[in-house]
This record gives sequence, structure tokens and C-alpha cells, in this order.
Amino acid sequence: MIRLTRLNGERFTLNAFMIEQIQSHPDTTITLTSGKKLVVKDSEATVMELVTSFYRRVGLVGWQQQVGDED
Repeated sequence: MIRLTRLNGERFTLNAFMIEQIQSHPDTTITLTSGKKLVVKDSEATVMELVTSFYRRVGLVGWQQQVGDED
């Protein structure tokens, strides 16, 4: 889960697994797998960093490097 901010300043938590696409035009728009779109204050780069950090915490990023190190 990641914490983001809506354009009106309201903070909310989003399930990062539900993100299909992130775009900036110029506001950051997140498209969910359900097709719903969310517009947030956070930059595209910030959202990507938050998602990557979340994936690391749950063990989805970094395991390839560990497997490759065993060869």
C-alpha cells in the first residue's frame, strides 16, 4: 500500500498492485486495473519510487539479483 495525495490535499492509501499505468499530463493520472482513474498531486517519479519501495518491502523487487548471484 502507498500513501498519495489527491489534488484537493486529501491523503489516501492505494493498493499498489492495482496500478496498471501512471501518466503525467501535466497532473499525475493513475489508471487502475479496474479502469478507474485517479489524479494525484504526487509526481509520476514519486509514485514510481513509492511503488518500487512497496514491491521491495513485500519481496517482489531484488530477488532476481539474489538468484543470479548464486551461479
